[in-house]
This record gives sequence, structure tokens and C-alpha cells, in this order.
Amino acid sequence: MAFTNTLLYGGAISVDLPSNFADTSQIRQIPDHQEVYLDANGYSSIVVEILEYVHKSNDEEALQYHFGDLVEGTGDATTIIDQGKAEMKSLPDKPVLALTFIQTPQTPNPNPRRKTPEFTYIHLLLLRLKEQGTDILVTINIPHYPGEYEKASEEGGQTQLMKDSADVREKVLKSFEIKEWGIFEG
Repeated sequence: MAFTNTLLYGGAISVDLPSNFADTSQIRQIPDHQEVYLDANGYSSIVVEILEYVHKSNDEEALQYHFGDLVEGTGDATTIIDQGKAEMKSLPDKPVLALTFIQTPQTPNPNPRRKTPEFTYIHLLLLRLKEQGTDILVTINIPHYPGEYEKASEEGGQTQLMKDSADVREKVLKSFEIKEWGIFEG
């Protein structure tokens, strides 16, 4: 998989993203605190959000807060696959937490003209910047639509889309860099 160094937030942040991912702001309006990139050849997306720092008794509780904010009210079943600490190469002294989970729609598709995935495999990365009063959330969303992906070779195994998303997650952790810290002021 090829990656391209991508400038976010006017160049304040850079990260290597898959070369076939395109800036969604070129086709629709995106909130100023978000950067959204979509797979031009599929349905996957990567969302980077600059959020207000969540004051909790520890970083794991902050991760659970952001996770809850993402999944609450969706009506989907959520299965946590893995949770733990991670490290961003350019920010080794900053807390980074990772959560991988699956969301599965529980209700029938209310709009038959709109495709619904069988499930969505999601990587959530939380970078905690306490001194800047900021949490940065990176979400890698990998929907699996019926008939449009190869099933895992064994029960409980990973699809190729899941394996590819793990490579994307690792590349984000290795390449994410804050170039202009002033983005967090005001």
C-alpha cells in the first residue's frame, strides 16, 4: 500500500495517509475541527478531530468518554477487540491510547436505497495534549458491505480490509507530526 505525506489543518499537522484517500472537504463541507479523508476506491475513511481536552481521573477514562461519544445512540452492537497504550513516534512523551472495535447494525436498513455494511471495523487513536487543553482523535473506519469483501479464511479471523487497516494505523502512529503548535492557541 502506498502512502502520501498529507498536510492537515493548513499544514499545522502532517501524517502519511493511503495515497488513494481523498480530502472530503473538496466535495462537501466538513467542520473546522475535523479533517476527513475517504478511500477513492472503496468505503473506508480516516477522520482526524481536534477536540477539547477531557478532564478525567486518567487517560483510559478519557478514551472511554470519547469512545462512548462515538457509539452512543447508534443502535449498533459494539464489540471491543483490543484496547491499550500506543506511541506516536514524533511525540513519545505524550499519552496515546488505542481502541479497536467492531460495530454491527442491529436494525433493518430503514432506507433500502442506502447501502448498509454488515459491520464496520474501527481503529480509534487518542492523543492527549494536556498542556494545550486538547485531545486529538484519529478514527479509521473500515465498513464491510455484503458481497464487496473477501470473508476471513477462518472463523473469527481478519479480512484483508482489517489487515490493511492495521497497516494504516501503524503508519499514522509512525508519521503523525505536529508542525505548528500554535494551532492549539485560542
